[in-house]
Amino acid sequence: MAIKLTKSSSLIRYSFLILLAAALLASAAPGLHGQNVPTVVKAEALLATDAVHAGSTAKAAFIAHVASGYHINDHHPSLDYLIPTELRMNSGQKFELQNLVYPTGSKVRFSFSETPLSVYQGTAVILANLKVPPGAAPGRYQLTGKLAYQACNEHACLPPSSVPVTLNVRVVGHNVPLKRIHPDVFKPIDRP
Repeated sequence: MAIKLTKSSSLIRYSFLILLAAALLASAAPGLHGQNVPTVVKAEALLATDAVHAGSTAKAAFIAHVASGYHINDHHPSLDYLIPTELRMNSGQKFELQNLVYPTGSKVRFSFSETPLSVYQGTAVILANLKVPPGAAPGRYQLTGKLAYQACNEHACLPPSSVPVTLNVRVVGHNVPLKRIHPDVFKPIDRP
């Protein structure tokens, strides 16, 4: 007994074979599932002093280290559809970041864009004031958040991503003097 194939059953069979081939190709292709996405940005957070006093305001810096050959978009990107670099601290923390100042990106021309784009390459430093609550007891605290960005090279952009960032804060009594640290980051900066 022979089975007669109709036009619709042939179409279903053809569609199934296409989907099966696509699934096999996708599973064999490296990097499609995020397995080979390179680490492009590392972030660190620093204070201008070795400790802070309750009720004071301290200078903080959040530093993005961008891998060679890559760039991330400026906080105010050149084109509306580009994803900005943004520092996002977790809510519910007693300490407050104020007056965030993002650096101005460098205007760079890439082969894929007729317009020069404002980007960060190498190192980008985001400055902020850290408002310490008046009732903060002496001790060690961690403020957590993430630096969100989209990294690109001359040929392609990676999916939007983020890296965790942690600011370690040590609160000391008002009678304890504060020592300035990280002069390479904070000395040339008057603001915030």
